[in-house]
Amino acid sequence: MRRALVIAVPYFWLLALFLVPFLIVLKISLSDTELAIPPYTPTLDLSEGWAGFRAFLAALDLENFTFLTTDDLYWKAYLSSLQIAVVSTFLTLLVGYPIAYGMARADEAWRPTLLMLVILPFWTSFLIRVYSWMGILSQEGYLNQLLVGLGVISEPLTILNTNTAVYIGIVYTYLPFMILPIYATLERMDASLLEAAEDLGCSRLSAFWLVTVPLSKSGIIAGCFLVFIPTIGEFVIPSLLGGSQTLMIGKVLWEEFFSNRDWPVASAVAVILLLILVIPIILFQRNEQRQREAEGK
Repeated sequence: MRRALVIAVPYFWLLALFLVPFLIVLKISLSDTELAIPPYTPTLDLSEGWAGFRAFLAALDLENFTFLTTDDLYWKAYLSSLQIAVVSTFLTLLVGYPIAYGMARADEAWRPTLLMLVILPFWTSFLIRVYSWMGILSQEGYLNQLLVGLGVISEPLTILNTNTAVYIGIVYTYLPFMILPIYATLERMDASLLEAAEDLGCSRLSAFWLVTVPLSKSGIIAGCFLVFIPTIGEFVIPSLLGGSQTLMIGKVLWEEFFSNRDWPVASAVAVILLLILVIPIILFQRNEQRQREAEGK
């Protein structure tokens, strides 16, 4: 009984905060747009009984999903979001791995301080941090002032409202999500394995590629998923740092909901986005399960 109660808590949480909202969004995606409140039809009226429920189901259709296949905007937004998410994840890995490696190789007395410095940005509002990059990357911002003052450039660069600014914002924002799982993996690694590799003739670089990188693979995979999954649906960063040419599905979703008030089409976009995200989420869960099984052995 106790075990059942313990298991029921997370299942109830998923039911209340994931499954039920998803079913509501799925229902709206099968509805039709209506100039009313709510802005879709049909709506379920329980007072009509079983006949009303059958009429409600008969009125649902896949028209919105068919519409998404006929408009280039949506599939281009999905592809652009995938591209930006993949490139951002790769750049975050390039920046985050050396930092995590340096933290894991640092003296044990310094590790808590370094870990706190990585987590420190979370003490500030996410929105404020993104806004600060607007002041840094604008043509009159601190970055251009510094480069012009040092004589590196003769005129300010146009960085804000470009994809470059979006990549900078995403890498900065999600960098801790890449560093922490890699650091946790590297910290548990037995240093004697590197010494054994060097005794067997490996150079430090060879020992790093043949021993350190393979042993940190689980942390790399976890970090990549933790960055990729939220990035593909990101809305705030491309809206504030990206320009009109920055096309991401999160911006399209917001426009459909709040500007066009086309809730059925927006819900269809959200359902497809969720189905796309289910794949990396399942892969991430399988990776975590394999890691736990390996640690158990």
